[in-house]
Amino acid sequence: MVDVIPAPTPVRIPVRGGGHFPVRRVYCVGRNFADHAREMGAAAPASKAERGEPVFFLKPANAVVTGGDVPYPPGTRNLHHEVELVVALGRDAPPGVLDAKVAAPLVYGYGIGLDLTRRDLQAAAKAKGLPWDTGKAFDHAAPVSELVQVADVGDLAARTLTLHVNGEKRQHGAFADLIWTVPEILHALSRLYALRAGDLVFMGTPAGVGPLRPGDGFVASLDGVVELKGRITDA
Repeated sequence: MVDVIPAPTPVRIPVRGGGHFPVRRVYCVGRNFADHAREMGAAAPASKAERGEPVFFLKPANAVVTGGDVPYPPGTRNLHHEVELVVALGRDAPPGVLDAKVAAPLVYGYGIGLDLTRRDLQAAAKAKGLPWDTGKAFDHAAPVSELVQVADVGDLAARTLTLHVNGEKRQHGAFADLIWTVPEILHALSRLYALRAGDLVFMGTPAGVGPLRPGDGFVASLDGVVELKGRITDA
């Protein structure tokens, strides 16, 4: 069978030590740090029993960019940064709901990324009770660092993530403060989707989200283990 148009090139993320990770799907977790939930005007759970269910949204795989220049997106005057841990799945989940206790072996590695957000479009959609895909799912909306295999990262609970913009620290958070851990998120996702090798999960952002403007340079870091450096350019 002949394709009637050229097939798009798959998005691939470089892996430290060699090779590339082809991206299948991009899941994102909303409000997974209590301090960020509060700064967005939402109530933060006081205990695990009060957590409820995690909130998910998706970005297209071709929104992933691997560092360097990121063009300022059209249609917005309020682009925001949200620094996040990126989890890369290297195995398919078994059929059915995944037990959180056996989720860890699905993870191939980790990176650091930005969940770029057209905040004005998101806020306007929320105010009308409409879907806010245009605020989250757009071209170049998911810059991601190279991936580092799990064994080279170690215990996530002991690590932190940080974002500097133009040399100023904007965001910092400890993974020990996540409302839902990586295994818990994979369990919750498996109740809604068939998780596959090639999937990415953006794990949520700490407080301190704010604007990015053309000319701004950013450095996102996972405790110095892996960094994402880039600059916002004119559209």
